[in-house]
Amino acid sequence: MNSRQPIPVVVLAGFLGSGKTTVLNHLLASRGGTRIGVVVNDFGSIEVDAMSVAGQVGDSMVSLGGGCLCCAVDGSELDAYLEKLSAPAHRIDVIVIEASGLAEPQEMIRMLMAGENPDVRYGGMVQVVDAAEFEATRARHPETGRHLAVADLVVLNKTDRVDAAERARIEKELAALCAPGIPVVGADHGRIDPELLFDRRPWTETRGQLSFEDLLAQAEGHDHDHCGHAHAAYESTEFTSEQALSPRRFIDFLDRRPAGLYRIKGFVYFGVPGHEERYEVHAVGRFLRFAPRPWGRGEARLTQLVMIGAGTDGAGLLRDLEACREPAPHEASPESMWGVLRYVARTAEPEAGTGEAGAGEAGAGEAGAGEELLEDGPDGV
Repeated sequence: MNSRQPIPVVVLAGFLGSGKTTVLNHLLASRGGTRIGVVVNDFGSIEVDAMSVAGQVGDSMVSLGGGCLCCAVDGSELDAYLEKLSAPAHRIDVIVIEASGLAEPQEMIRMLMAGENPDVRYGGMVQVVDAAEFEATRARHPETGRHLAVADLVVLNKTDRVDAAERARIEKELAALCAPGIPVVGADHGRIDPELLFDRRPWTETRGQLSFEDLLAQAEGHDHDHCGHAHAAYESTEFTSEQALSPRRFIDFLDRRPAGLYRIKGFVYFGVPGHEERYEVHAVGRFLRFAPRPWGRGEARLTQLVMIGAGTDGAGLLRDLEACREPAPHEASPESMWGVLRYVARTAEPEAGTGEAGAGEAGAGEAGAGEELLEDGPDGV
C-alpha cells in the first residue's frame, strides 16, 4: 500500500500579461527548502515562460507547448507529466501548473479532479489579475467573469500601478464577479507569500559549496526592493484544543470564514464514533479539503490549526473556534460527519458524496471549483 501523502497540484491561471510567470518565479525564489515541480503550458511554439523558469527548477519542470492544456480532451498528456513529477525519486512537495493565458480554468479543474493518479491531488485554482489593465482585459475577454467564478484565490497583481481609489473599485468589482467569500490578495511584481499556497520547508544546512537555495537567500537579502518581504502583510493565528471539535459547528465556522482569511492548515480531532482518526484540513481561499490520517503511536488526540490572512480578527477567530468544542463527541451520531466527509477525496462512504450532505449544510461553492463541477465527477475534492 502506498503510504505517501498525495502531492497538491495548484493551478496558476490568468490572461496574457497578468503576471503569472512573475508570480511563479517569486514562489520559486521564496520557496525555502520546498521542492516545487512546475508544469508550464505555453500557447505557441516558442515557450518563453518555460525558458524563464527553467533555470530555477532543473529536472523538476516539464512543459506542454503548442497549445492549451484544456484542449487535451482526456487529459492523458497532463496525467503523464504529473506521474513523472510525482515519482518518489523527485521528492516533490507541491506541483504548480502555470496555465496558458487562453486556458479554460474550469476544464483544467475537471481534468485534475478526474485524474486517477493517487500520488497527486487538486490543490486549488489561483487566478492572477492585472490591476492596471483590468477594464481593458474585461473588454477583450468577456469570459473574465466565468474564469473568476471558479477561482479559489485571486491575486490582484500590479497594485503599484493604480491608486488606492482605483484599487478599491477593482476589488469591489472582483467581489461581484467571484463566488461569495473568495479572497483577493493584493501584490506588486507578483510578490505573495508562498505560505498562502503551500508549506515551506526550512533551508537545508549546507557545508562547503553553497546550494542553490543559499544563493537565492543571499540574493533576497541584498535586494529588498525587488524581492520584498510579502509575509509582512499577513497575520498568522494559531489554535490548539485538547477537546474534540463538533464537525457541524466546525463546518459552519469554515462556511462563515472571512474573505481575508487566505489559508487554513493543520488537523482536527472530531472523536465521532467510526471517525476517530485525525482529519488533516487544507484550505486555500474557498477551496477546502479534508484527509483522514492515522494517529501516531502514543500521539495526543488534539486539534492544531494555523490560519493565515490579512485584516482578520485573530481574537474573534479563536472565539469562534472555542465555540466549536464538543465535550461529548462519543455521543454524536456518524451522520454529523457528513459535512466533513463531503470534502474527503474518494471517500468510500457513498452518502458523503451526495448533495444531501453538502449543498445546504456545508455551503455552496466551498469546494472552490463550484459545486456543479463535483456532481458528476469524483467524490469530493
